Amino acid sequence: MTEPTVIEPGERTADELLSGLENGKRFVVRTEVLGSTEELTLRFDGEIYYCDSPTVLHKHTDVEEMRECIEKLGFAGRATD
Repeated sequence: MTEPTVIEPGERTADELLSGLENGKRFVVRTEVLGSTEELTLRFDGEIYYCDSPTVLHKHTDVEEMRECIEKLGFAGRATD
């Protein structure tokens, strides 16, 4: 298993994150929750997309569900022209 790429929210677009996941990358997103730093892991096992924290595991069965999760949680930045 490859080492995850650690990113800050908004550092990558949803398309960049999803493309990386589909190519076997894992991402750790460091974000602040209620004054403390949390790490959430984004990964894909070839069938299921995962967005998990130490306390919650989100599973998504298709790319659009995962895109919605990434955007809803504020992990994706905006594409620049």
